[in-house]
Amino acid sequence: MVNSPFCCNDDSVPHCQQARKKETMCSMNATQIDFQLLVVFAAVAEQNSFTKASRKLGIGKGTVSRSIAQLEGLLGFELLHRTTHKVALSTAGAALYERTREHLAELQRALVDLPERDEEPSGVLRMTAPQDFGTIVLPPIFAAFARRYPAVQLEVRLMGPHSGPVREGYDLAIRVATGPLKDSSLTVRRITRIPVGIYASPSYLARRGRPRDKVDERHSWVVHLATIRLLKTRPLPSHFVVDDFLFARELIREGVGLGLLPLFVAKDYVREGFIEEVSIPGRDRMEGEIVILYPSSGQVPKKVIAFANFVIDAFRSHSR
Repeated sequence: MVNSPFCCNDDSVPHCQQARKKETMCSMNATQIDFQLLVVFAAVAEQNSFTKASRKLGIGKGTVSRSIAQLEGLLGFELLHRTTHKVALSTAGAALYERTREHLAELQRALVDLPERDEEPSGVLRMTAPQDFGTIVLPPIFAAFARRYPAVQLEVRLMGPHSGPVREGYDLAIRVATGPLKDSSLTVRRITRIPVGIYASPSYLARRGRPRDKVDERHSWVVHLATIRLLKTRPLPSHFVVDDFLFARELIREGVGLGLLPLFVAKDYVREGFIEEVSIPGRDRMEGEIVILYPSSGQVPKKVIAFANFVIDAFRSHSR
């Protein structure tokens, strides 16, 4: 009896290889693949480690390993090359990851963001924020969030402008942005725009006079790292380069030079007469943005979405 080309067991025969491939594809199309298996696979692909993936997902390493084996069994091909110390994507695994990662991220965001879900956000929310913005602006907002979501514990670290939420293990970060953010692995949501002005102390202006143009060499500057993009001129003579606006404000008050400050940092000192805004001919009004950053890949925790929405809504309500 002659074997049918669709019932062939000899992989050395070309038409048998094709038949096997068709059989695998038919089986795959007829099988409902668990969404969670793809989530686990994406986590392993991103972390290059079963252990790190298990930590990210909050499940056991054995569960991760069994999920990958199950997915490979359903698809009929190897997704990962395993060694003693690490894992790497196979050609098929790399193709699957590239074709599914954006869809997985979108679907996870949609599921987490459903308003009709009854489960309240809970757990520890680890985040960072700039020292100045955190000290001056955020306390009443954090207090209101804690009253609204009592099951969420906020763990807040105030630090400099360049610390990343992903690399350092934080759930999210609040940052001052003066230009495009290039990290495509992060979701960026704008909280509010912030006016930025040039300020000096009355004593400094009495000694040096007011600037005649953007590059008046009679003047020295206190330069904050986050404002360099806003200056848009050649490097200015600077006695101080700093990474904290509160520190910059104190130096400006002491009369060491001109400096750029966000309005929320400067306004109380302007009202008290310690510093004043300086208008420079040819210099347009400047502004930056306060943004929230959190990882785009993987399942975004409900506590992260709830916090981001709460903060953005708080600023919108304040601006009305």
